[in-house]
Amino acid sequence: MLNADAFRQVFGTFPTPVAIVTTLGEDGEPSGFTCNAFSAVSAAPPLLLVCVGKGSRTLPAMLSSGVFALNFLARQGQATARTFAGKSEDKFEGVAWRAGLAGVPVLTEAAVAYAGCRLVQTVEAGDHLLLIGRIEESETYPGTAALYQRGEFGTWEPESRLALQTL
Repeated sequence: MLNADAFRQVFGTFPTPVAIVTTLGEDGEPSGFTCNAFSAVSAAPPLLLVCVGKGSRTLPAMLSSGVFALNFLARQGQATARTFAGKSEDKFEGVAWRAGLAGVPVLTEAAVAYAGCRLVQTVEAGDHLLLIGRIEESETYPGTAALYQRGEFGTWEPESRLALQTL
């Protein structure tokens, strides 16, 4: 059986989009974490899923509030992603955000898009919970989405743009 380090190494070879999941705790304080395990589920109704570790400090807030935002990371949001990947209590210190669906933080400078979701289902999967959210509001912003591969951030350049740049 594959051990956790080998699992991370295998999946680290593939570039993934990055997002910051945000929510509000029972005390009204914002909470969040950096995530690269999320996916579109359905267009009708609009559903997405986010994989959250059972040990996540943000998970109880997501479950109790029943709402969360998926903030799709922009190239300029890399420092914010690193902050939200850590264990700091002050992750929102110096981070620009506004209240979205039910007051959930929407990261206005670190994201190229966001989806405000209401939790509709949870599925247990190993050491994670899959949280399925119905998208109730969304917005896109100008910019380039960030990708993450083998511990480094980058961006995707479509072949058509690469061909134009080499002419």
